[in-house]
Amino acid sequence: MKKRLSILFSLLLVMSLFLAACGFNKESGGSENASSDGGDKKKEQELRVNIKTEPFSLNPGLANDSTSSNVLLQTFEGLTRIGKDGKPENAMAKDVKVSDDQTKYTFTIRDDAKWSNGDPVTAKDFEYAWKWALDPKNESQYAYQLYYVKNAQAANEGKGSLDDVAVKATDDKTLEVTLENPTPYFLELTAFYTYFPVNTKIAESNEKWYTNAGENYTSNGPFKLKTWKHNDKIELVPNENYWDKDAVKLKKVEMYMINDNNTELSMFKNGELDWAGMPTGQLPADALPELKKDGSLNIQEIAGTYWYKFNTEQKPLDNVNIRKALAYAIDRKGITEQITKDGSVPAMAAVPPTMFEDNKKGYFKDNDVKKAKEYLEKGLKEMGLKDASELPAIKVSYNTDEKHAKIAQAVQDMWKKNLGIKVQLDNSEWAVYIEKLHQGDYQVGRMGWLGDFNDPINFLELFRDKKGGNNDTNWENPEYKKLLIDSQKETDPKKRLEMLKKAEGIFMDEMPVAPIYFYTNAWVQDKQLKDVVMSGLGDIQIKWAHFE
Repeated sequence: MKKRLSILFSLLLVMSLFLAACGFNKESGGSENASSDGGDKKKEQELRVNIKTEPFSLNPGLANDSTSSNVLLQTFEGLTRIGKDGKPENAMAKDVKVSDDQTKYTFTIRDDAKWSNGDPVTAKDFEYAWKWALDPKNESQYAYQLYYVKNAQAANEGKGSLDDVAVKATDDKTLEVTLENPTPYFLELTAFYTYFPVNTKIAESNEKWYTNAGENYTSNGPFKLKTWKHNDKIELVPNENYWDKDAVKLKKVEMYMINDNNTELSMFKNGELDWAGMPTGQLPADALPELKKDGSLNIQEIAGTYWYKFNTEQKPLDNVNIRKALAYAIDRKGITEQITKDGSVPAMAAVPPTMFEDNKKGYFKDNDVKKAKEYLEKGLKEMGLKDASELPAIKVSYNTDEKHAKIAQAVQDMWKKNLGIKVQLDNSEWAVYIEKLHQGDYQVGRMGWLGDFNDPINFLELFRDKKGGNNDTNWENPEYKKLLIDSQKETDPKKRLEMLKKAEGIFMDEMPVAPIYFYTNAWVQDKQLKDVVMSGLGDIQIKWAHFE
């Protein structure tokens, strides 16, 4: 999952859902089943989690997925950080001044901000990192997150100069940023990983600084990268140069890459992991009822949507009625009750109900086979075909995962039974899969979006531009695009939300994606593990985590 998103909502409401994850009355099974040396590990403050797979990239400017995010949120830090209370607080910046018109921000970098190798973190490191991500040659999928900065979009699209991007280090400790429009959630954005700094000196001397652990990999967060055994394990240790190092209690964090949910749960029960499940890993769906019954399962609704993307430039998915037929013929309730089993909610809208409450109902009826057949008939007629048997098989792609496979198989059966459409399944490992989607080498592809920040535009802007970093559908609509652009200039909050809701209506009418369900995080944890901070966006921070 790419962020997480992803991450999103009524600005501070959902972020107030942040919680400090702590022990529970029922035994989790982890610590009680652990061997005696497992107890020693608790005393040594060593945390073991599973992140399932190799991160896409540990360069903040290239990362675009939840796995990378789970590492970067522990090893890097932005001008701000989302605190325990769910609100942005000063981090690398010790002071922030905002102009009266809310478009100019002046950040003062704290004096004790240092990189893991001891180099000072400077304002230039932020300017360098943001402009590097915006440079079109670097192909940052998340560059659009920086479009709030004046002239950033023009530079990223090759229509302007990076020199004109309104982020400037006036000296080592002062960073001036001018925005295109007032952005009430900008201090949340500066806590997101695309806004993290990069050690300019290191990056300029070694363009592959981020590909392995070692002296070239420098970070500025509470932890640093000690070892990185690709496709195996990442090991983090406290960053002794971190400005708030006294808040860090863990002595080591081991992140395993085990892409088998049953193995993950088994390791937890054997005391080999201290946390199993979302957002770092995943629990096997079949085990969730029993975990819920014994009281060890934790479930938290988060701002995220699981959906199937349609490549709107590939036949027959270039036909809106075919897309609608496929979307309407999915039994979402069946999927959430029989496959996910984690409290996830059937989705008939793109934006989670944490932002638009009426999206609990959505734009269409779940499993509306009658309507789906009407759209199919209309689409086939427009294509000059008599019936669905004349359609070539549609390929549904997904990345390696038990749940994704089961959902794809269920959808395959639904489309065959309800519409008579043949479906082929296409499975790839994550790194290969995400590259295929970005290259447009797919027809229907599963993906999820977790909110990156606390505003509904975070979901809608994904599809604003045909060639937008995380669009992949090749869909673009002029009216939709104009509504999103104009909403950024609207100062009346109510009118702005109305514009965004109207844009979502256009999106759902043209159906470049088929929403499946709204996410929850489901996990189990060692009962002695305290102060893991989980947000309403679905991510976690272990800066404050410790074992009692």
